[in-house]
Amino acid sequence: MLSFLPDYIFPRLTDLSPDFLQQRGIALLLMDFDNTMLPYTTNVPSQELLDWLERMQAGGITLCIVSNSHKKRVPAFSEAYGVACVTRAAKPGTRGIREAMERFGAKQSETALVGDQIYTDVLGAKRAGVTALIVKSIHNHTIWLKLRHLLEVPVLAMARKRRVQL
Repeated sequence: MLSFLPDYIFPRLTDLSPDFLQQRGIALLLMDFDNTMLPYTTNVPSQELLDWLERMQAGGITLCIVSNSHKKRVPAFSEAYGVACVTRAAKPGTRGIREAMERFGAKQSETALVGDQIYTDVLGAKRAGVTALIVKSIHNHTIWLKLRHLLEVPVLAMARKRRVQL
């Protein structure tokens, strides 16, 4: 049976460490973009995010953005900051996840996907057979984003023991 429960819950993307991933055999980290890495309302990354990207890469973790976005902001970020990307990923489908894994020659057991949504990111990771990580959305600036995340509250409550203690 397919689960909506994430394997691990983190407060923010930048709370993830290379050590945490390496201890679990993860070499490839796939990342949702909107509201996981950057809010929808800006294209400018924080210094904290840039430092984190550098730490992850220096720690031997391969990074790839896997986004459902059709907008140019994801490839523009990818090019500007040297992070690979797959757009139009169609999560919770597995096409974009599989494409990223094939690009880097990664197995399911050594891949994780981190995002801010249960019904796209976590479900997509579970369907692809990779480790599912969830973080709190950066900024739910519209009523639709707030409502969508409200629907996730029961799933997150069931998964509360999966919160990583920092």
